[in-house]
Amino acid sequence: MPGTRSSARIAANGSSPNSSQEKGSSAKANVGSKRKADAEASPESKRGKKEQKTLEETMQGVDAEKSSEQPEEVQMASDGEGGDDQPANFKDEQPAENEEDEKHNEDNHDGHTKEDDKSESKTNTAENTNNAIEHSPEREKMMPSSILEKGIIYFFTRGRVGIDEPESVQDIARSYFVLRPLPTDAKLGDGKIEDLKNNRLCALPKKVLPKSGRDRFMTFIEKANVTIQDLKDNFMQGSDYSTQTAGTRHAPPVTPVGEGVYAITTTGRESHLAYLLTIPSEPGEVQEEMGIRSKGSFVLSVKNPSTSGPANASLPQGPDYPKEIMEEFRGLRWTPAAPKFLDYANAQFLLIGESDVSKALEPSTKDEKHGKEKPEEEMEALEGEDELRVKHLSGDDTIFDDLGISQKEYPGVQTTW
Repeated sequence: MPGTRSSARIAANGSSPNSSQEKGSSAKANVGSKRKADAEASPESKRGKKEQKTLEETMQGVDAEKSSEQPEEVQMASDGEGGDDQPANFKDEQPAENEEDEKHNEDNHDGHTKEDDKSESKTNTAENTNNAIEHSPEREKMMPSSILEKGIIYFFTRGRVGIDEPESVQDIARSYFVLRPLPTDAKLGDGKIEDLKNNRLCALPKKVLPKSGRDRFMTFIEKANVTIQDLKDNFMQGSDYSTQTAGTRHAPPVTPVGEGVYAITTTGRESHLAYLLTIPSEPGEVQEEMGIRSKGSFVLSVKNPSTSGPANASLPQGPDYPKEIMEEFRGLRWTPAAPKFLDYANAQFLLIGESDVSKALEPSTKDEKHGKEKPEEEMEALEGEDELRVKHLSGDDTIFDDLGISQKEYPGVQTTW
């Protein structure tokens, strides 16, 4: 079993020089204090001007208001046993409306004087210092081979059309999570996360995450290898649009409901997505109903796009996989997920719930023999670093800093309905 959140913070204190030098013992005492989400009502949502269809709006056969249970017989490409390792039933929900605003271009300025150059140099140095990603060759050397990818994960919801403040899961049109991969040698210091332009937007039509092995939900890669600016312009914002029957309708902006660290791991026969939650420090009723825990994991399986699936959970166009990736399916319908499978828009993958994270973070015999860190140790170290980063930056509002969005335009991190 992974260690406690306090053990993660202890690990982070030992690896983050900024926290130990600036905060001392007071930092250690305050890290565990609960960060409260903004309880004030959010201002009016920013409205876009252009209509941008999202991937889920193109899904065929989706019922606008009712869920339909559709069984599917699946054979895993890992030739695994039955039971919880086999994908089964899932539901789809009403798609959400998204908008696209025009992107803002940065201005280039010419004619700098020497004094301007000096000032600019200082500014650039400050900006570079503010990047939370630090590179550690020692961290990379000790990285367990079972961790295929690590990074930051964000959880979002979007209310149904006309519902800016959802009061239950039924008021949510769709849920999402964003995977933000980090370099293998990365550790986190103070500051915002640099945009490495490799983000993935994942749409969860079922609206909640799997809570047990009986829950197996289809998920889609809506955007892959995109910038944070792209997500701001074409995903996060709210929008107004006109219909012939109902007149002007309003689709609200997304609401952040969580942030943490994640890892995609392999146990040889299976792949897993494991996460440790940083924001909020204590999950509330919203997180509980949505299946977001302090720490959680799922079996992660990717669907072969050349095989058919239920009409209510299929996309009109699949991922544009190259030949070498298609060959890895070996003609079977599902295969354990590797990060490269998720780097294509329209990729479909299944999340199967797990009762705890122990299986996802199980160390390999080879790594133990060569003295590598255990997966849980790397995850706890990353979690501890992220907790200190969040504490020193803006608390729960660090999500807004990371994503470069204004707190005035989006709801705060929601923990209660």
